[in-house]
Amino acid sequence: MAIELLMPALSPTMTEGTLARWVKAEGEKVAIGDVLAEIETDKATMEVEAIEDGVLGRILVPEGTHEIAVNTPIAIMVSEGEAVPEAGAVKPKNSAPPAPVAQPATAPQGSAPASAPAATPVAPVGQPATGKRIVASPLAKRVASQKGLDLSRIKGTGPNGRIVRRDVDNAAAQSTAAPATAAAEAPASTSRTVPHSSMRKVIARRLSEAKSTIPHFYVSADVELDALLALRSQLNAASPDEGPDAFKLSVNDMLVKASAIALKRVPNVNASFTDQAMILHDNVDISIAVSIPDGLITPIVKHVDQKSLKQISQETKDLVKRARAGKLKPEEFQGGTFSISNMGMFGVRDFSAIINPPQAAILAIAAGKKQPVVKGNELAIATVMTVTLSVDHRVVDGAVAAEWLSAFRSVVESPLTLVL
Repeated sequence: MAIELLMPALSPTMTEGTLARWVKAEGEKVAIGDVLAEIETDKATMEVEAIEDGVLGRILVPEGTHEIAVNTPIAIMVSEGEAVPEAGAVKPKNSAPPAPVAQPATAPQGSAPASAPAATPVAPVGQPATGKRIVASPLAKRVASQKGLDLSRIKGTGPNGRIVRRDVDNAAAQSTAAPATAAAEAPASTSRTVPHSSMRKVIARRLSEAKSTIPHFYVSADVELDALLALRSQLNAASPDEGPDAFKLSVNDMLVKASAIALKRVPNVNASFTDQAMILHDNVDISIAVSIPDGLITPIVKHVDQKSLKQISQETKDLVKRARAGKLKPEEFQGGTFSISNMGMFGVRDFSAIINPPQAAILAIAAGKKQPVVKGNELAIATVMTVTLSVDHRVVDGAVAAEWLSAFRSVVESPLTLVL
C-alpha cells in the first residue's frame, strides 16, 4: 500500500529542516533500516531510515530544499509493482519516529510575514487563470503565497520542471529589482541579506527566552593559572607521541574537570528549576560551547567527575570534531547539567554568558594573561584569568554561587586534585 513519508521531527527544538541529500533514488528498492535521506536539523545533519520494505516511488521534495516544515510530505513509498499515486491521495506515515518533545516550539511573535494587498485580482497561487495545473513543492507554494507571486509566471528548475523554493526566491528578487532603475544610478549598496538558518532561528528564540525569563546574576573572580599550566606541561610530557594511549591535554580539559569537582563540592549549583520543584542532579554532565559555521552547539561530556583528564580530553576532541561536521546524535547535545563557554583563545578579558536552560548556571572563561599580583607583602608576576559564573537566581542564591566559585578557584590553583 502506498504511503507518504513526512518530514520527521528529529530533535525537540526542530520545527523545520533542510533536505540535504536523497540517498535513495526514485524507483529504487528500500529495505527496513536503509538510509533514505540526510536531513539538516537546527543542530546537526542526521540520517532518516526506512521503517518498512518497499520502493521509493516518488520524491516530492528535491534535495537542497530549505525550511521544510515538520510533517510536510517529502516522498511516496509503494509496494514493489504498485503504481505510484498522486501526492495527497495516500495515507501519510513518518519514515522515522519523532523525537520526544518536552515543550512545543512556538514561532517568535511577529515572525509571520504580512501579506501585501493585491492591486488587481489574481488567480490562486498554484492555479493560473487558464486552469493549467502547476507542479510546485508545498514550500514553494507557501512562500509564493506569502510574497504575492503568481506561480504560473515562474519557471521551475526542479525535477520535471517542478517549482522549488529557490525559484520563488529568485523571482521575488527579480521583481524587487525591476522597478529600481532610478536607484541604479545611486552608489551601489554594500549591504547583504542573509536568510536565517534553522539553527540561527532556534538560537535566537532560546536565548531570548533564557534572557527574558531567567533572573540572571553574575559572580566573577580572578584565578591564577601557573600551577595548573605547570601540571599540564608535566602530564603532556609524560604522554607517548602516538598510539591509543597518546593524549595532549588542553587548559580547557583541566577546567572542565575542575568545574566537575566544584559541582560535587557545591551540589546546589548542579541543579535545574521547575515550577513544582528544584531538581538536584547526581550526574555531572557538562555542556561545552562549540562555535560552528551556523552558530553554536553544546556537546556534552557526561559523568565528568568520574573520568580522568585523559578520558575527558579524548572525548571532548571527538565531540568537538563531530559537532563541527554536523554528526552529533541528539542525546550528545541535548541535556547537560552545567555549561562552560571558553573564549580565552580569542584574548578576551572577561564576558558574561547566557544560561542554557534548564540548567542553573554557566561558567564564562576568559584569557589567561601575565600580570602583577601581590603575594603576602611581595609583588610577583602570575598568569591570571577572569571567570564569570552566570546563575539562575531562582535556583542559586548569591552565597552559594560565591561558594562554588571559591571551590573552583581552589581546585585550579591547587591542581593536584585533578589527578587524585
